[in-house]
Amino acid sequence: MTLQTEFDFTLPMGYVDREGNLHKQGTMRLATAMDEIAPLRDPRVRSNQAYMVIVLLSRVVTQLGTLPQMTTSIIENLFAADLAYLQTLYRQINEEGKTTLSVTCPECNTVHELDLADLGGQS
Repeated sequence: MTLQTEFDFTLPMGYVDREGNLHKQGTMRLATAMDEIAPLRDPRVRSNQAYMVIVLLSRVVTQLGTLPQMTTSIIENLFAADLAYLQTLYRQINEEGKTTLSVTCPECNTVHELDLADLGGQS
């Protein structure tokens, strides 16, 4: 059995860079203890705890489209829907170790597997 440490995703909206290129496909890795501790040392987090998610995601999102590197500036400029999506994905892979959730249909009571990694690409 192998441990999956990287998870591909598709952002719902996508990041638009300075040249107008849209970046939607990306990869997020599992967080380490240091990924969660290091942001606490950042002065931007000390002055505003809400900024912690920005620093944290900039550490664990390892690839987005053709961008050469991830920065806090890129995460800051994501659309709100993409930020919410990445936060949900982060929680799911770091708490469950997978991108799938079991959901139950409220009408027919059938259990379905929902893959968060696939949700971003749906319209």
